[in-house]
Amino acid sequence: MSAVPGQTVGPFFHLGLEYPQMNELVPPGNPRAIRLHGRVTDGAGAPVPDAVIEIWQADPQGHIVRQPGSLRRDGWTFTGWGRAATDPDGLYSFATVEPGRTTPERPAFFAVTVFARGLLDRLFTRAYLPGDAESFAADPLLAALEPERRDTLITRRVDQGLVFDIHLQGPAETVFLTYPRLRDAWA
Repeated sequence: MSAVPGQTVGPFFHLGLEYPQMNELVPPGNPRAIRLHGRVTDGAGAPVPDAVIEIWQADPQGHIVRQPGSLRRDGWTFTGWGRAATDPDGLYSFATVEPGRTTPERPAFFAVTVFARGLLDRLFTRAYLPGDAESFAADPLLAALEPERRDTLITRRVDQGLVFDIHLQGPAETVFLTYPRLRDAWA
């Protein structure tokens, strides 16, 4: 059996995945800019120094952005997508805006994908904005989780923006999602 595209993730992220301003969904000087940042750790709690995090998000009004040009940042167009590599301490950071709700009853979130050495396939998760217990209860994913597991999907607000730590394994493992139809498309 040969490897399929999702199984060829390797420690080769610098060979074509990096591009200028890839982690800036908006310029850091934008008046609405926030910093979404965190640390990626392995099962032992050690930093993962060579992961790549991608985010997709709605704009502040909750619209799903369909702007071309994500790989060629022009300095003002918000495309709703970005990519950040972790540093030697496992830290990543995005300059972005807070997403709005895509539907009135559901909470706002960032869709997150993790690529890292040792993963046979990318991992999918969500990073929800903090502090909206009523809409958390209306969200099918969050409502299906035990409170301590739910907490792994909620960002923390700090002076520097929002923190979303990603734990690949262990007691505080981030909840990851599966998309069976996507997986079947590669078979």
